[in-house]
Amino acid sequence: MTVLVIDIGTSGLRAATVDGDARVGNLHHEEFAPQSPAGGLVEFDASAMYRAVLRVALAAAGDRRIDAVGITNQRASAVGWRRSTGEPIGPAIGWQDLRTIGECMAARAQHGLALAPNQTATKIAWLLANHVPDAGARDDEDILFGTVDTWITWKLSGGAAHVTDMTNAAVTGLTTADGTTWNRSTLDVLGLHAHQLPQIVPTMGHCADATELPGSPPVMALAGDQQASLVGQGCIEPGRAKITFGTGGMLDMYTGTSAPKHANRRAAGTFPIVAFGDGTSVHYGTEAVMLSAGTNVEWLRDGLGLVSSAEETDSVAASVTSTEGVVYVPALLGLGTPHWDYGARGTLLGVTRGTSRAHIVRAVLEGIAHRGVDLVEAAESDSGLRIDTINVDGGMSRNTTFVQALADAAARPVTVSPVTEATTLGAGLLAAVAHGAWGSLRDAAAATDGHRTVDPLGEPGTARSEWERAVSRARAWIPALSSLDF
Repeated sequence: MTVLVIDIGTSGLRAATVDGDARVGNLHHEEFAPQSPAGGLVEFDASAMYRAVLRVALAAAGDRRIDAVGITNQRASAVGWRRSTGEPIGPAIGWQDLRTIGECMAARAQHGLALAPNQTATKIAWLLANHVPDAGARDDEDILFGTVDTWITWKLSGGAAHVTDMTNAAVTGLTTADGTTWNRSTLDVLGLHAHQLPQIVPTMGHCADATELPGSPPVMALAGDQQASLVGQGCIEPGRAKITFGTGGMLDMYTGTSAPKHANRRAAGTFPIVAFGDGTSVHYGTEAVMLSAGTNVEWLRDGLGLVSSAEETDSVAASVTSTEGVVYVPALLGLGTPHWDYGARGTLLGVTRGTSRAHIVRAVLEGIAHRGVDLVEAAESDSGLRIDTINVDGGMSRNTTFVQALADAAARPVTVSPVTEATTLGAGLLAAVAHGAWGSLRDAAAATDGHRTVDPLGEPGTARSEWERAVSRARAWIPALSSLDF
């Protein structure tokens, strides 16, 4: 059994195969960074994205017989196109785009509708209003919208399938709380039309035939990237959670099959998500967000020149046994869960004449680790479940000093995924199980191996109470931004 996985990230995309032993191979990657034509704007060429997807997919497949396809993707980006031509109506809007902050504020003030600018909802409304100038034509059935999974599946199927799965739909801001149907009242407020939106299908199961690929293999899984990573790390029991440390950091916890009563942010700053739908049941989770993780390491390298590569932070930080009292709050883009303070800013405290670059580098890694623990504590508070072991993937999971700092700060074990991008493995397992390669996701997860567990050593390098004092100094640095609430 061979599954072709297409994994579409924010700044690049890859394709790989996952075999019957749950091994990832034949990886092919292309950079595909979005454009930022002005401050706060993030957009991309959806047609160019598809062409790149096709290139890496064909390269990864080679001359192998592909039994099934799994697609995992950056969530909440918005694409609009015409059914008749297959061409976008304008540039697609990336999930990081902030052009609709005003629309989100108006929706709350006028209709009590809680939407965030990083959700899909107001992005689709913006595309419709700005790329269909004739207001009378905005309900045209020739116009289609969707997230990245929708667009790529539509193109791979030759226009036969206009679908999205529950994990992607539920983070658009346009569904009912359980993520299974479009919310008519929200569509009405935004002036959107259900017939232009994709059909919501389970994460696992046949949803299209990829006729544009050799052999027309069936597309058997669609999943948002964070949910695919959750599955790829085997976190499919209540209380199991993973954190992906990439440019930002995302914690996702599996909570079970009880649907949330509402989709709004919870008391400790997490959001309910659909973990996956298997065609029989819908499985749920909760998600916590760190706005900047690896971005801080890039700042050490590109902004300060303290290291020549991200990998070097490991050895530089390990050259000292502590930060000697230096504390760093990684709030370069503000603070997400649990604070949701967009006006917070990165803060370096405790610097003395004896502070060296090694102390600063170590403080940055420890600060990111403490933010990871913030996410863990928030998820536990909102869910009522205990996270006994933290599972991690993403680029920073290869940094041994960082992983040890996370275990120490959390005072619990950290298990490192054998696959840096567990999203690819997770999408492959979802598709393989749907195609019958394993009897269940639990069987598939049990087939993975190579995980490494790091136990906490002694006391945290920076006590949690000291960390909280540092965070209080970083918050509300730009009051006008801190007052924004989405």
